[in-house]
Amino acid sequence: MEFTVTKSDLVRELSLSQGVVERKTTIPILSNVLLEADGDRLTLTATDLELGIRCSCPARVEKPGAGTLPARKLLDYVRLLPDADVQVKVSENQWATLVCGRSRTRLAGMSRENFPELPSVSQTRAEMPAGVLSSMIGKTIFAISNEESRFTLNGALLLFRHKGMVMVATDGHRLSMVESAEEIPGITEPYRALLPKKAMQEILKLAQDAGAESMVKFGGDENHLFFQIGERLLISRKLTGNFPDYERVLPKEHPHTVELSRDDIRSAIERVAQFADERSGAVRIQVCPGELKIHSSLSETGESEESVPVEYDGGEVEIGFNAQYMLDFLRAVPENQVVFHFKDPVSAGELRPAGNELTYTYRYIVMPMRI
Repeated sequence: MEFTVTKSDLVRELSLSQGVVERKTTIPILSNVLLEADGDRLTLTATDLELGIRCSCPARVEKPGAGTLPARKLLDYVRLLPDADVQVKVSENQWATLVCGRSRTRLAGMSRENFPELPSVSQTRAEMPAGVLSSMIGKTIFAISNEESRFTLNGALLLFRHKGMVMVATDGHRLSMVESAEEIPGITEPYRALLPKKAMQEILKLAQDAGAESMVKFGGDENHLFFQIGERLLISRKLTGNFPDYERVLPKEHPHTVELSRDDIRSAIERVAQFADERSGAVRIQVCPGELKIHSSLSETGESEESVPVEYDGGEVEIGFNAQYMLDFLRAVPENQVVFHFKDPVSAGELRPAGNELTYTYRYIVMPMRI
């Protein structure tokens, strides 16, 4: 195999594949990227057996062929080359020669025969703007559980309906649900799947590189999910198991509601949280007529209290919440005003963006803490 490619193209595609490459593996070939040169394209493929990515870029192919090279080492080296064309030649003994300007390097590769085949792509089920999908991921990914034993919570529920798309994530202490009201072309019947967190992280990278207006083609079969963004394809194995019935968790009514400035309440919680217990992260939120107070204290460090003005004339209510859980929502929501719904010290609170002209529904449920 022999081809020439520009340094910038090669670096961009290699960078996008790095999140998929398996670093700590007992299968050495999974640390490599598969390079396939044919026609006027160079195709790069990486996989860790759970996730796979296929990218391509223009190339001048002198001799078609395929081979694998260490993904991390190749990127680290090519990134340091001058901005010029890179000539790559892979010989039959799997050694690659890279020439760029006055630089000449040899790199040991492995046979393409040992590289796993990616599953074949199923037909497209839906198409959506990359900006819509990445926005929904950004509003839910932080609520995914990090406990490996709770594997059904290690990803988000992806639900397609005739009139939109829903994404839900929970770790058992909080639940984040976002629903797009935009009609999704191609949906003929409801479809649901569990999308792993790692796949969501890679979709964010691909969507950011492609731009918010680019379209994502989505497909899925019994075991895999497929996301095609331009020339790039991401394939993820589905999570198995049953996601909790999230609709039962959503509060049916809220006796009390206050509207808050997102920036004011976020800044106040960030400051007060400096004096919260490191393990629990608990802060006390007290809603009184005309103001909302946030308080925390550590006997050995000190205490802090902030007050935010609100329109509220109900009875005094005091609830404990994990400060980080509150901040995750406040950093993800783009609107300047948010609404806080609450009932009593032992009931879940709910945060939502404020406004009547939103093109989506965003509900964030947080369980209370004893303080």
